[in-house]
Amino acid sequence: MGAAAVIGGQENHGGDRRLLARAQALEVQFGGRAVLSGVDMDIAAGEIVTIIGPNGSGKTTLVKALLGLISVTQGSARLMPGTRIGYVPQRFGVDAVLPLRVDRLMTLTAPASASAIGAALERVGVAHLRRADVASLSGGETQRVLLARALLRQPDLLVLDEPVQGVDFAGEAALYALIGELRDEMGLGVLMVSHDLHVVMAATDQVLCLNGHICCAGVPSDVSRHPEFLRLFGRQAAATLAVYRHEHDHDHDLHGHVVADEADGDHAPDPHGHGHHAHHSHSGHE
Repeated sequence: MGAAAVIGGQENHGGDRRLLARAQALEVQFGGRAVLSGVDMDIAAGEIVTIIGPNGSGKTTLVKALLGLISVTQGSARLMPGTRIGYVPQRFGVDAVLPLRVDRLMTLTAPASASAIGAALERVGVAHLRRADVASLSGGETQRVLLARALLRQPDLLVLDEPVQGVDFAGEAALYALIGELRDEMGLGVLMVSHDLHVVMAATDQVLCLNGHICCAGVPSDVSRHPEFLRLFGRQAAATLAVYRHEHDHDHDLHGHVVADEADGDHAPDPHGHGHHAHHSHSGHE
């Protein structure tokens, strides 16, 4: 696959595929340095696209360009007219000395009725936390509340920036299951930035690996039939998580940075691009 790839063009959508966002020959520069170049991608209703890549690869830059939050140097990045966005940020910290209840958080940037707030919290399984202090929530509870807040906008496209960061393994599987259910029920498009280079949401239609450009793109591999995975992590994890096998000419170290090929070939990546660090995660910023 070349440096650019069209994302989300599955045959099963046929002529009914409704485009939500598109990037074409996208280039973004900061201080004269190209952070992204030659990126082509589409996201349509009902599709889940997961963006992965090493630290500084341009994942967050791509999302910001699509949302119109930063200037594009060349090419284009845009939402289709009328597309409503529900955004779940990467991190949300609240000082414990500043009281902020969940129901107040839900209306910080836009008004919502009490019934709409209750319905959104109920749908993501945290109705009982409506009057809780946000600072007291666990990582998984916080992400569910933020997801409920995004649903209040009745979005066409959910943008999730590392939604399982700070969530334990069981919570990660449960959140992925919930996101898949919302996609199926509401016909949402989902654009997800993942902190893990190899393990992604199993329901992902396309994985896009960035390193300033599109290194490779493809679909994740099913792990649900692997007995050892089932034994270690259980059936829910096996049903919601999948492995993405990279097909490019570099490796990633434990911190998510690109590792150059060694001249003698002793440390070259294996044919699937996993190298010597096949199952790790990173949590850097871009």
